[in-house]
Amino acid sequence: MSGHSKWATTKHKKAAIDAKRSALFSKLSRNITVAAKLGGDPNPDNNATLAAAVQRARMVSMPNAKIKAAIDKAFGAGADAAVYSEVTYEGYGPAGVAVYVDCLTDNKNRTAADVRSAFSHSGGSLGTSGSVAFQFERKGSVAVDKVIKSDEKKVPDKENAVDEDEFMMAVAEAGGEDYEDGGDQWIVWTAYDAMQDVVKGLEAQGIEVKGSELTMVPTTPTEVSPADAKKVMRLVDKLDELEDVQNVYHTMEMTDEVLAALDEE
Repeated sequence: MSGHSKWATTKHKKAAIDAKRSALFSKLSRNITVAAKLGGDPNPDNNATLAAAVQRARMVSMPNAKIKAAIDKAFGAGADAAVYSEVTYEGYGPAGVAVYVDCLTDNKNRTAADVRSAFSHSGGSLGTSGSVAFQFERKGSVAVDKVIKSDEKKVPDKENAVDEDEFMMAVAEAGGEDYEDGGDQWIVWTAYDAMQDVVKGLEAQGIEVKGSELTMVPTTPTEVSPADAKKVMRLVDKLDELEDVQNVYHTMEMTDEVLAALDEE
């Protein structure tokens, strides 16, 4: 599953998250509400999509009260009822990089206009439904620290990095499909509908999960120059800034050279 990791893709933007926390919480609340409503169950243990949405919110320290309010809104009535609908947009960014955009909106006309503007002002072009979706595969992504601090983990020295062979067996036992080296953490890849089961399987072995999310992985990553990478990321950033946009996926190959160029931004 090499060539793409959303964790690596967004690493260069982490410093800006605090400044945008309010907007981020608004997006995450919307995502939680829709996940709860679509799953038909307010209990994350019985609703895998909701569990992933809640986990994502907790990763950025979203208060439990806000999480509960977002879940409650899914089953409200009248003015408190959730009225969001899911819509996706597909297109191409600079250098022919495919871009797939997930949105939750209460006004599709506004969202379509905003997304189209972001593409056109960033050297990209909005395509039709299905124009780039075939270049992605839906997956679950689970992040695990290489240094396991759990007292229950079956390693002699809990302060040392987990042996890779042992970790590989743990991933297989939990039902994970594959894993990759993410620097100071392991990234475990799962089937789209099996992510929560894999998280529980890892935790049952004493492995603390750092974060998890449902994502889309490019089947054929696109190689770009550092200069073009910056142009693509400007489009991604413009889309991320839109209130209705939940996730932006792209096929750009995140090489060390590209990540170094993005860190300069």
